[in-house]
Amino acid sequence: MLRSPPPPRGQLPPGRCPRCAFPAEGGCLCQSIPRLSVPWRVVVVRHASEIPRLTNSGRWAAAALEGATIFDHALGDARSDDLLAALLGDAPAWLLYPSAHAGAPAAPPPGTLVVPDATWAQARRMVQRLAPLRALPRLALPPPPPATRLRQPPKGNGMSTLEAIAGAMDLLGDAATAGALRELHRTAVEKTLRLKGMWPPTRTHHQSGSR
Repeated sequence: MLRSPPPPRGQLPPGRCPRCAFPAEGGCLCQSIPRLSVPWRVVVVRHASEIPRLTNSGRWAAAALEGATIFDHALGDARSDDLLAALLGDAPAWLLYPSAHAGAPAAPPPGTLVVPDATWAQARRMVQRLAPLRALPRLALPPPPPATRLRQPPKGNGMSTLEAIAGAMDLLGDAATAGALRELHRTAVEKTLRLKGMWPPTRTHHQSGSR
């Protein structure tokens, strides 16, 4: 069986909704994405390899949060540091990233929350290589509760980008937004697993004819 060639780097496969990345016909998630107003600007720094993935949850968070921006890294632009620094500006910013102690940093409250959106290894390299991220105070989260996830995290305290942003909203005192984002995550996970014929997650999916 012939497979379609992969899309060009930085692009979604044909037939996907440009906003949510689900199949545009019959599978779009957009009607389930809430519109949430928060007092912080959220900047999602997304690795280019995440762009074509149906399971990339950073785009769902950015679609839900008013004023949120996605900055795509590793698309071959040598000016990434300058472009990101210009995007962040001079307002106080925190980086949502693990540190020695979970919780909010001892720093001025953020005007901007910066969120790496990548695999663990890619996120670590982005923080090391992108100068505007290295010096930012870090907002670290406690381990997440058990949940059905679209990817198996490599670490026990791993979670999706959308879940991490929800956790940050909790630490910043916005429980309502955190709850709405978690509900969006649950909806997106179920919708994805249904598209793959893998719902409910407790069912065995190796019977004849399943895929």
